[in-house]
Amino acid sequence: MAEESGWPKSEVIRKTSPGAFLRGFLREPSQVGSIIPSSRFLEQRIVEASNLSAAKRVVELGPGTGGTTRTFLQHVGPDARLLSIELSPYFHELLDEIADPRFINHLGSAENLADILAQHGMEQPDVVISGIPFSKMPPAVATRVAQAVNDSLAENGRFVAYQFRRDVAGYTDPIMGTPASCMLELRNIPPMRVYSWYKTAIA
Repeated sequence: MAEESGWPKSEVIRKTSPGAFLRGFLREPSQVGSIIPSSRFLEQRIVEASNLSAAKRVVELGPGTGGTTRTFLQHVGPDARLLSIELSPYFHELLDEIADPRFINHLGSAENLADILAQHGMEQPDVVISGIPFSKMPPAVATRVAQAVNDSLAENGRFVAYQFRRDVAGYTDPIMGTPASCMLELRNIPPMRVYSWYKTAIA
């Protein structure tokens, strides 16, 4: 929880308004998978699938307005680092409101994950969490993102993607194998699937 990590609770859990999320969707609908932020039920699913309490290095792709980011910061340890990669300048600016020394806010593309990690002096992540809608990406871009995630993850690291459609599996399965789990969270608008892959030597 926020108190355990040593950071002021108000700074960690304050969420950007749903209105800001909707404005972001209207500005760049091709980059946003929903018109409202994730529900607390979906956030809890993601936290459980990611095993965040044990993670030291976490990457979040497509954090949007930062609601999920603030939740993740509640669950990672005081010595963890959370790097967000956001393609939208509008959302990137909103993420600057998060005042937490563990948090790194980067404007860029998930395709360049390896270069971004190197830029911030961050080793291979234990977990990569993706909220970017693979269904809205050009196929070549989606494949490059999936490959970048696999190449950058630490061995036995986790890739967790929450998606409305199943497209992410079509791009990730050939690279990382069949997902270890796929859970459907109905208590979200729209309902979301939470996929989990593990990076193994075989994959």
